[in-house]
Amino acid sequence: MFQPIRWRLGLLALYLALTVHAQDFESTRRAAEKGDVIAQFNLGEMYRDGRGTAQNYAEAARWYLKAAQQGDADAQYNLGVMHDKGHSVVKSPVEAVQWYRKAAQQGHVYAQFNLGLMYFRGRGVARSDVEAVKWFRKAAEQGDAEAQAILGDVYDMGQGVEQNYAEAVRWYRKAAQQGFAAAQNNLGVRYAKGQGVTQSHAEAMQWYRKAAEQGDATAQFNLGLMYYKGEGVAQNDAEAMKWYRKAAQQGSEEARAVLKALEK
Repeated sequence: MFQPIRWRLGLLALYLALTVHAQDFESTRRAAEKGDVIAQFNLGEMYRDGRGTAQNYAEAARWYLKAAQQGDADAQYNLGVMHDKGHSVVKSPVEAVQWYRKAAQQGHVYAQFNLGLMYFRGRGVARSDVEAVKWFRKAAEQGDAEAQAILGDVYDMGQGVEQNYAEAVRWYRKAAQQGFAAAQNNLGVRYAKGQGVTQSHAEAMQWYRKAAEQGDATAQFNLGLMYYKGEGVAQNDAEAMKWYRKAAQQGSEEARAVLKALEK
């Protein structure tokens, strides 16, 4: 019998919240129109998210541009993303690179990472592994886990840098300790092979398991293989099959081939 009261209070709370958002929008708009760079960026966010006003990506881009032209790094990054994806602006990798670079040069970690990707893929800029590594390193040094994992990959493969397994391990470990599944798996591989680190199947198992439990199909396959061979753990066909199946269910052709052979 009290539910309608709670419902009415809920509507009142919603009305008050919308009123506050609308008031915030108006005060932010007034400040933005006077040239306040923080207000310009925030107004762009409000238009993007539909807070206090109807969602409008074109208006979001217009206000991000005003803030970006005043040097706001977050606005520069957001403009880069919008041009990268073509969200209510002309899709242009060249424009995306321009804005990513401006933000990256101010230390914006996501812009540094995205600029690295643009160089790595040759989108909007001439492809350059060396430039890609330069920007990935800047993001990695700020603690970005994905950049750390990619830096591990480039040292692992010798792409844009001289191959160095010890450096690969160092960066994989940084990303792995932040819970980045691909880095956890790759760190496990280095322990299994004894590359850049003292070989340890037990350590390999530990990192494979962390990644596998997050759903990484490659790690699930590797964990199955360790159980099948009895490396770093007691041999256990049932556990091996369990992890092979998990990997296969996610599309691992290698796991499917092994299961097909074992189930004959």
